[in-house]
Amino acid sequence: MKKYLGITMFLILLIAGCSTNEQQPPEKEEQQNVSNEQEIGEQEAPSVYNENLEVIAENLEIPWAIETFEDTVFLTERPGNIVKIQNGKVERHRVELEKELSTASEAGLLGFALDPNFIESNLAYAYYTYAEGTEQFSRIVTLRLENNVWKEERLLLDHIPSGTYHHGGRLKIGPDGYLYATTGDASDPDIAQDPNSLGGKILKMDVDGSIPGDNPFPNSYVYSYGHRNPQGLAWSAEGALYASEHGNRANDEVNLIESGKNYGWPLIEGEEELEGMVSPLFTSGDEATWAPSGMSYTEGKLYVAALRGRAVLEFDLETGEQREIISGLGRIRDVYIEDDFLYFISNNTDGRGDPQENDDRLYKIPLSKFN
Repeated sequence: MKKYLGITMFLILLIAGCSTNEQQPPEKEEQQNVSNEQEIGEQEAPSVYNENLEVIAENLEIPWAIETFEDTVFLTERPGNIVKIQNGKVERHRVELEKELSTASEAGLLGFALDPNFIESNLAYAYYTYAEGTEQFSRIVTLRLENNVWKEERLLLDHIPSGTYHHGGRLKIGPDGYLYATTGDASDPDIAQDPNSLGGKILKMDVDGSIPGDNPFPNSYVYSYGHRNPQGLAWSAEGALYASEHGNRANDEVNLIESGKNYGWPLIEGEEELEGMVSPLFTSGDEATWAPSGMSYTEGKLYVAALRGRAVLEFDLETGEQREIISGLGRIRDVYIEDDFLYFISNNTDGRGDPQENDDRLYKIPLSKFN
């Protein structure tokens, strides 16, 4: 296992502000799709559980994040819409942003989290990418729903490194009431170890955009660092935080995230070890890839969406066992657990999948079917 690098080194870097800029190739799923087009059309064998699936919505356009409120499901679509699904009715709502949305490759309207007081506030939090001159960045904002239109209301954090690939983009409100965000290395690996960069990190902020007083580094949003392209966040019932992360062509990870710790990228990944750095709880290894994205937790198990793995994966935190529970539906972007049901979205219309008629879809299945 990797060991924690130590806050001392991080603070030295914080003072020095040193960083290098070595260009990193596009994320592994981009590289593999380009080099192996045949794989785009491959069909997996359906899971034995697929017969229990219910299709809640279809004809979705590159859906990215799932949120629920009472009997309503909300989905972001990367081109810039928020879909509302209630009592079988599907509505696509426009999103008005202050910056022009960038949607090339992996960019667009990504993470989405409803305000805990949504019933009164009509507020949500969103993560999106935009171009500024010749550069591309991501920002975290609040959105307010008015007359079926979501309008950007307040900027919380701006100029998160974006680049062409590796945006991160997941937003979640933790059990502590703080807003957490995952950010990618923007195809520039060294910034993951740079304390002055917001890229390659898991960030923690108050819902008003301020820096919490208990963050591990003074005057910094950084909660953990050394990440390549984390895209999933979930908490256990005891409050432990877990994250999923894309490796470089392989070596995908599921990590236990702790305040102030270094998760190794680009110095190590997968099962590699280096003093002061943290190893993953689970890894796909050197020869396989999941491209894990959204995740959710219940009863000692993590459920993770897999893009390249084209599956929903189940990780048992007690036994260390893992298995595919859903397959044969193509790329899976996000999962969400509510009222003993697992919701998940396919992502076959993103240019890297093999879309079937009426893709993409939101599915629902009782968790009891997996026991």
